[in-house]
Amino acid sequence: MRLMGVMTATECFRYGDEVVIRSDRGTEIATVLCEATNEAVELVPSKGNSEPVQGKIIRRLDATDRGDWSQMSEMTRKDLLAAKKCVNQLKLPMQVIDVERMLGGERVIVYFVADGRVDFRELVKLVGREFQTRIEMRQIGIRDEAKLLADYGDCGQKVCCSRFLSKMPPVSMKMAKLQRASLDPAKISGRCGRLKCCLRYEFETYEEMAEELPPIGSEILTRDGSAKVLAQDILAGQLVVKTDDHRRVMIPAGDVVSVTKRGSGEPTKQRKR
Repeated sequence: MRLMGVMTATECFRYGDEVVIRSDRGTEIATVLCEATNEAVELVPSKGNSEPVQGKIIRRLDATDRGDWSQMSEMTRKDLLAAKKCVNQLKLPMQVIDVERMLGGERVIVYFVADGRVDFRELVKLVGREFQTRIEMRQIGIRDEAKLLADYGDCGQKVCCSRFLSKMPPVSMKMAKLQRASLDPAKISGRCGRLKCCLRYEFETYEEMAEELPPIGSEILTRDGSAKVLAQDILAGQLVVKTDDHRRVMIPAGDVVSVTKRGSGEPTKQRKR
């Protein structure tokens, strides 16, 4: 799930080192990102008001650990089928997405999606008898499902949520409209079926650039006379306007002398550009 945390250590590690850690989740494999400076700790996302994942580095990953992890990976394939079988047996309204075993074998985490709350107490007992270890059920969203299972996006790159995103910020249709992206759901939806996360990457830049242009519906005064703003070309810094003689023309934003009335209909002070 690409969890980030702050770990204590008794020796120095460098970026990219693979290590074995012990956290509140159990014993697992992790990759060192950087030294835990004050600036780095601030970048670690927390869930709600809770603290980020805490723990300590036990040792560097060695050949024995790799062999154990390979064995665990083989077991999780069988675990997934067994968990799905238990869900079908109890006829629960949920779908098991993935199963994760801790390196130390002290816990098995079952990830699932469901439309609402699910009473899985009987399922935990049944799966616990099957796996002979502690079971943790974790309900995830549609985006988390893509984070676990998706491979490549429409851009040809690995999906952002599995490659580098540690938190997935909300994305709205407003972002697509402002960037003049296609409003076809098939073209602006990611592997999760929701709006693509990349629509948010440049949204703030578009907003800043849009603020420099008169809003749509504004009445403006140009070097050639009065006009009304019909549309904006944010990246080009141009406006589509309707002149007093009912012509539609595109003009550079620099040709606007002043805005006499903003798009909201409220008059504004004369502004020189």
